[in-house]
Amino acid sequence: MPSAEERMKKAVENRTITLPDGTILPSIGQGTWHMGEKPSEKKAEVKALQLGLDLGMKVIDTAEMYGSGGAEHVVKEAVQGRREEAFIVSKALPHNAGGDKLIEACENSLKRMSTDYMDLYLLHWRGSIPLRETIQGMEQLQKDGKILRWGVSNLDTSDMQELWETEGGQRCMTNQVLYHLGSRGIEFDLLPWQRDHAIPTMAYSPLAQGGSLRRSMMEHPELQAIAETHKASVQQILLSWVLRTGDILAIPKAVQEEHVYDNAAAAAVHLTEDDVIRLDQAFKPPEKKQPLDII
Repeated sequence: MPSAEERMKKAVENRTITLPDGTILPSIGQGTWHMGEKPSEKKAEVKALQLGLDLGMKVIDTAEMYGSGGAEHVVKEAVQGRREEAFIVSKALPHNAGGDKLIEACENSLKRMSTDYMDLYLLHWRGSIPLRETIQGMEQLQKDGKILRWGVSNLDTSDMQELWETEGGQRCMTNQVLYHLGSRGIEFDLLPWQRDHAIPTMAYSPLAQGGSLRRSMMEHPELQAIAETHKASVQQILLSWVLRTGDILAIPKAVQEEHVYDNAAAAAVHLTEDDVIRLDQAFKPPEKKQPLDII
């Protein structure tokens, strides 16, 4: 009889999204924002990412900005001896998004993670460097074998349309944006546009950031009632809601072991149509265009 961890891993591996190049990935990955900032927490952070890999959450998202490269050092230790098990995503800052600066930023990230290549490399958000130069740089990195795929992050609908119309822009693999039940603005136009163009979404902060918003969601009576029905945690309901359409990859961050298990267990939670209707009533979808949420 399979163990609880084996069943959890199977559920994670069975809930997937597909990138435009046909790559199939688990819909639940792991974020590293705020990792690598405190040396005293590094051991726990590494252990958490390794547990996530054990449970099938192979996508690890990081960035040169996180902990000023510290998060990439955490990733290095987490994947040591098991690089092929991981799908590593990192991001370049806007001022490094073209020409030699993009090449150098990528090489520096690779060095910090002690890997020869990244599975996916993203523009962290848009700056003053033209998208054309970013695409050219990404394609050069791809040609050189330093990255296998590229994409973007924090681009709104007009930016994605411009990217799509720029030579090479249609080879973008994903757009990573903030998305959770309490922040649904992208549903008005960005998500529909990406679905029309078969570009899956990576959702960062799918459980909302800490603070009053996170607390209010965790304590919301409708979420608690639905969680009780599914014999799940509110955190699992929030993650399952983000994953409900089958074209979104969520990258929650977790350091505590119980939170890693909680995230993985969400893969086995499937909301009913009635659940979704109830959550739509409690957390209204957007009725007009909203500015892109960026944290």
